Amino acid sequence: MSGAKFIWGFHAITSRLRQKASGVREVYIDAARDDRRARDLAQAAQARGVRVIMSDGARLDGMTSHARHQGVAARVEAAPAAQDLDSVLGALPEPALLLILDGVTDPHNLGACLRVADAMGVHAVVVPKDRAAGITPAVEKVASGAVDTVPLVAVTNLARTQREIKERGIWVIGADQGADRELYAVKLEGPLAWVLGAEGEGMRRLTRENCDELVRIPMLGAVESLNVSVSAGICLAETRRQRQLRT
Repeated sequence: MSGAKFIWGFHAITSRLRQKASGVREVYIDAARDDRRARDLAQAAQARGVRVIMSDGARLDGMTSHARHQGVAARVEAAPAAQDLDSVLGALPEPALLLILDGVTDPHNLGACLRVADAMGVHAVVVPKDRAAGITPAVEKVASGAVDTVPLVAVTNLARTQREIKERGIWVIGADQGADRELYAVKLEGPLAWVLGAEGEGMRRLTRENCDELVRIPMLGAVESLNVSVSAGICLAETRRQRQLRT
């Protein structure tokens, strides 16, 4: 099958069956697993007309390059790595909420950010085509299905995209621990794009300069920085909280 790939892990496969069962060709389950979770997955696949193949651990290791597959894998159609931002923003039922990631190269961080984005109702995650993680099986496993629900938009020039987003009337706010204003002192009620950089390095200079505003997350303990997905969750949750207060 052209354009095919393997994904693994119960959450990733179950989500793909729910969201895009037509794109799942086979589900492989370790024959040594005789537990309810494995049986439920097999039943879910068969109910959607997907072939279930009982396999062995060595074969699953080969399919997944020895990843932590939990004894399950699936051959699926490869989804497009990027979508068009114009189509995403064209007909939104509410003010836009975007998450822009600059320099996030770790697949686990990208997967976690997608999972947070799904939970907080983000309309798209924007990443640069270069110097950034893309959709991989590892990302899909960590994202627990969010790869199928949150559009990922890969752009050539992140700073230019920020300017184009601002031209649409979307306020661009960067999370930066060196900022003067705190997160909870800023109004987050209208169309908004959050910009976060990788832990440690943060945003690049041009990315920071193309933000309308910079804010910091108050840190009350001994820890000096947070994982990017944790920071994204805090910023997005506060945005949703403020929006909810206005409804």
